[in-house]
Amino acid sequence: MTPATSLFTPVEADLRILADNLKQLVGNRHPILYAAAEHLFGAGGKRIRPAIVLLIARATMLEQDITSRHRRLAEITEMIHTASLVHDDVVDESQMRRGVSTVHSLFGNRIAVLAGDFLFAQSSWYLANLDNLEVVKLLSEVIMDLAAGEIQQGLNRFDTNISIETYLNKSYYKTASLIANSSKAAGILSDVSPETAEHLYNYGRHLGLAFQIVDDIFDFTSSVETLGKPVGSDLKSGNLTAPVLFALAEKPYLEVLIEREFAQEGDLEQALRLIQESQGIQQARELADHHAKLATEHIAVLPPSESRQALINMANYVLSRLY
Repeated sequence: MTPATSLFTPVEADLRILADNLKQLVGNRHPILYAAAEHLFGAGGKRIRPAIVLLIARATMLEQDITSRHRRLAEITEMIHTASLVHDDVVDESQMRRGVSTVHSLFGNRIAVLAGDFLFAQSSWYLANLDNLEVVKLLSEVIMDLAAGEIQQGLNRFDTNISIETYLNKSYYKTASLIANSSKAAGILSDVSPETAEHLYNYGRHLGLAFQIVDDIFDFTSSVETLGKPVGSDLKSGNLTAPVLFALAEKPYLEVLIEREFAQEGDLEQALRLIQESQGIQQARELADHHAKLATEHIAVLPPSESRQALINMANYVLSRLY
């Protein structure tokens, strides 16, 4: 499997600049917040979201260099993503993320919530300073979507009646909205046509959905070491994802186990076994494949370039993580 970072060759230098800038953007007026930010941005991470912004910037600015506004948009995108992770970890009570201690496990819940709020506020301030109302609207919508997705997930816990459409809507809010809207915003800063901007939005939307579906499949097929959390932990917390929803149509007893919230000994293990025995994981793979293919079709409208090829490869990489 190709590591994600090898897809970023056209923007490798840009990502190094981004890593330096992120810590400076937070500033050191607040020592605890600065320490939290340094921990977050120093933890590495794949930087997939800002890399997509920078690749789109380069793929739509073939005759000239990308602007400082493109770079700032990539930084804002990573700040919004990081802020959402800090809040997610508080909600999920996660002690570790990708093998690194979470902010709330190091600094406590209060600081973690405030650090997340601070990063959202900081990203909004830098966003306003881009002086582009359309871009401000797109990224402000993302911040609303992130909260809406988290609330929707909380309200739908252990609800076996939710449809695949409801699941995809929640996945859009939680994951795809940021990729879709920042992709479109990068195109707008390059002065692309409204039609091209819409294709960029749809590229990000379908890529983000494929990404989330693949992540949800990992909850059933990966190891504790790879996931950084126990296998089946989404299911245990009542978060019903694509493999579960497909399996429910095939294994009626799964509904009984979920609706009693795995209250009896062995319930969770039995539920995991039923999902493995069903076509649920395979159907979820096909759904991820469908969205990755749509993403590729939308990005193909851009003229050929190394950056466009990297964006196509990104869709293939999302799927290759399954094999």
